[in-house]
Amino acid sequence: MNRFRTALSVTALALAVGLAGCSAAGTATGTSITGTTSTGSTSNSSTTSGTAQAAVSLDTLAADTHYDADDLTWDAAAEVAVTLAGDASSVASGTSSDAVTVDGDTVTISAAGTYRLSGSLSDGQVVVAAGEEDVVRIILDGADISSSTGSPFVVQSANEAIVFLEDGTSNSLSDPSTYTDTAEDAPNAALYSMADLTIAGTGSLSVDGNFNDGISSKDGLVLAAGNVTVNATDDGIVGKDYAVLLDGAYQVTAGDDGFKSDNEEDEGRGWVLINGGTLNVSAVDDGIKAFNTLTIAAGVTTVAKSEEGLEAQHIVMSGGTASVTANDDGVNASGGASTSTSAQGGMGGGGGEMAVGDYTVDITGGSLTINAQGDGLDSNGNASISGGTVVVNGPTNSGNGALDVNGELTVTGGTVAAAGSVGMVVTPGTSSTQSGVQVTLGSSVPAGTVVQIADSSGTVVGAFVTTKTTASLVFSSAAITEGEEYTVYTGGTATVSAGVGEGSLDGADQVGTVTAGEYTAAQGPGGGGGFGARP
Repeated sequence: MNRFRTALSVTALALAVGLAGCSAAGTATGTSITGTTSTGSTSNSSTTSGTAQAAVSLDTLAADTHYDADDLTWDAAAEVAVTLAGDASSVASGTSSDAVTVDGDTVTISAAGTYRLSGSLSDGQVVVAAGEEDVVRIILDGADISSSTGSPFVVQSANEAIVFLEDGTSNSLSDPSTYTDTAEDAPNAALYSMADLTIAGTGSLSVDGNFNDGISSKDGLVLAAGNVTVNATDDGIVGKDYAVLLDGAYQVTAGDDGFKSDNEEDEGRGWVLINGGTLNVSAVDDGIKAFNTLTIAAGVTTVAKSEEGLEAQHIVMSGGTASVTANDDGVNASGGASTSTSAQGGMGGGGGEMAVGDYTVDITGGSLTINAQGDGLDSNGNASISGGTVVVNGPTNSGNGALDVNGELTVTGGTVAAAGSVGMVVTPGTSSTQSGVQVTLGSSVPAGTVVQIADSSGTVVGAFVTTKTTASLVFSSAAITEGEEYTVYTGGTATVSAGVGEGSLDGADQVGTVTAGEYTAAQGPGGGGGFGARP
């Protein structure tokens, strides 16, 4: 498999994922985790709720990751109970194991098995140093671990490490702002693993990465469940080969990137998949980033703050709900990829010769809302929208565009509403089979303005509520018929979700007409233009 996006693009299964939860005695088993979310619109908002479920099959995940749901089932009678208490940490009577050693304030686990940790280390460390074929399962059952010298939780070696958060418990990991060992290959995160890492269970975990990263796996990373809060000086959550969110609730605040996979060396690695659960990211740099492919297939994803919201060579959205806020580009398909060719920019693009690289944005379903100060949806290659809803609240300056595609933007389905300035407008290309309209307002309208599009019978076929000053709107949906004339209004009322929905023309003002499928050429920064589309 050359890219994981190939597998994702042909998988349409929606299977329940058995994830976390543990019985008090006997055999510990997994239970499914679901959640509801609500989103509001800018004006006259409606509320929606849904249940987060997996959109990529477990068979696909098992083939491309280390994840195995069987790892979340074990014999509770075989657990080794460890009480953390500074230099007095101990193994409970009757569950002693030669695989657990206590040396001062360091607890080391050296073999496969299931270990239940409770208590606290105010200045200590838990180390996993098992065999290369060993699966080590560590249950955090009210465990608080801090260190004043380095990482408090280190997986030095194992085949796979599973951190299981016991139901109903609160746990924490915290490191210092300076480490004693700062060698290049030394641990540099509050939860650091050299092996494949899985986090599961329905308990909570607070991770403070005061030195560098919060959670970092130098192999694969699967977040199967958990209520986890990460605060990190540098990156929040990092998986090297891949980073997968299946379920749970993850809140990430990062001084650099929020959630990412950064393997640049191995073919087909360096990808991110959000397949359920909720992810909230506030990052100084990129919100969610993959070197190769970033896929959102299910769940609720929010990038509340970022320089660039979603960034990867290939960005795929097939389901779920995503809301992205960025100081620069909202969705950015770019990076250190492959060969590129020189070609004319997409219809309505920046004009002139533009490099069209091996970069893609493909949206087939779900709901994507972007609020960007730079380009809203930006691909240094091509982009396609065939389903779902894409709402872009783009830039107010004319040096960027709500849509920016170096190659061609192909729209064959779904609903697209892209609002912004008039300077760098990109519209659907000639390969598009679904029509649309381009509205260029004579003067900018303020935030909160209702913009409505009505057909010749006066029926509203599209309503949009601006979230910032807006001078241009590109709108495409199945309700738009190629070649038909539509009347554009401002004002009236609208019931919208994420800014787009249904409207009423009562009290609205007619401002002009447009013809579906007639798009303007790029105007360029400072370009003129009154209302309407020009052939």
